[in-house]
Amino acid sequence: MAISTFIAALLLSPLATARSVNAPRQATCDTPGVGSYKDVSLKGLPDPWKFANGSPVVTADDFLCRQAEMSKIMQQYVLGDLPPPPDSLTATMSGTSMSLSIKVGSNSKSISVSITKPSGGGSSGGPALIAVGGASIPVPSGVGRINFGNDACAAQANPNSHGTGWFFDLHGKQHSAGATLAWAWCVGRIIDGLEQLGAAKTGIDTKRLAVTGCSRNGKGAFMVGAFEKRIALVLPQESGSGGAASWRVSDSEFAKGKNIQTAHQIVKENAWFSPRFSAYVTKTDTIPGDNHFLAALVAPRGLFVMENDIDWLGPVSTTVAMKAGRLIYAALGGKTNMGFALVGGHGHCSFPSASSADLTSFFNKFLLAKGESNDVELGSSNVTSATMADWVGGWSAAPSLTLVG
Repeated sequence: MAISTFIAALLLSPLATARSVNAPRQATCDTPGVGSYKDVSLKGLPDPWKFANGSPVVTADDFLCRQAEMSKIMQQYVLGDLPPPPDSLTATMSGTSMSLSIKVGSNSKSISVSITKPSGGGSSGGPALIAVGGASIPVPSGVGRINFGNDACAAQANPNSHGTGWFFDLHGKQHSAGATLAWAWCVGRIIDGLEQLGAAKTGIDTKRLAVTGCSRNGKGAFMVGAFEKRIALVLPQESGSGGAASWRVSDSEFAKGKNIQTAHQIVKENAWFSPRFSAYVTKTDTIPGDNHFLAALVAPRGLFVMENDIDWLGPVSTTVAMKAGRLIYAALGGKTNMGFALVGGHGHCSFPSASSADLTSFFNKFLLAKGESNDVELGSSNVTSATMADWVGGWSAAPSLTLVG
């Protein structure tokens, strides 16, 4: 199946634009589509360096195809199908409000988006942060703000919310996407509008976009970053289960008596994931993917994952999955493009001052062109090298790739 659009999006990502991508790129690969992947029986985290058919990932081109495969696996089992762009989209700007008129087939929808323009951007525009349901992190001066009303795109009131929101008005009430994947599609339409209008009207440089959100909206921010390749910097905060945490590790921790959110609980709480996920929530070890794949899908763009030591969020689970994500980034030649900081001793979604310098370094590198991001890996002390070996010890040897110049 051709994935030229996928590869082109990665190549045109802000990181690829700002930092040279050295390896040649192929236009197509034979990655099976959604629905083609088979259940597995795997206690460890699925191997990012091996295709579903058993072939190894050797080259940078291979990894791009493996990314496409990881995306399809997550859609098939957990998230639902990510639709293509709409048939048409028209954007207009009035003051600080951008209006979008979107059409998919015979369905149409008009929405508005509030924008706080960055200061000092000039005609070429400046950086901006897309806030999924609001932002709980400190934002540097000069960075604009785009408020994304994710509940209006796809509701998250309870499990019966599935099918409610303007995403479903366009795609049909029975569409397979869960709310978090729907949010990724909706954010893509906002970026479409920004690109169509141009920086002179919006004040925003679409090659310098970040996304954040906390808790349930942190899951959404992670999903937006994983599936919308035009985001330069992804900043999920305390996303826990369904975000930074591994389904498998969370099940393992639950079996040890930990008060942790698991797949079999989360589907009873809300409509964040596809209805098809329900068939796997008591057997997550049969899914040929897990949430370290989300980090792999963001790679090699900027990713700073902020977590807490609250049991429900799964400190051990988030640490294992995000350490695994850092191993993927390291093999791509960009370990410091991803940071992970689990800092406790504060309330849920209350940003800890101990992470301020690290967060600032990621803003500086990926949005403000002011140096390098810090090398951050602060996880639960309960996760040792032996623990990691239990989860990633069965992986193939990591190739040495060059996706980051």
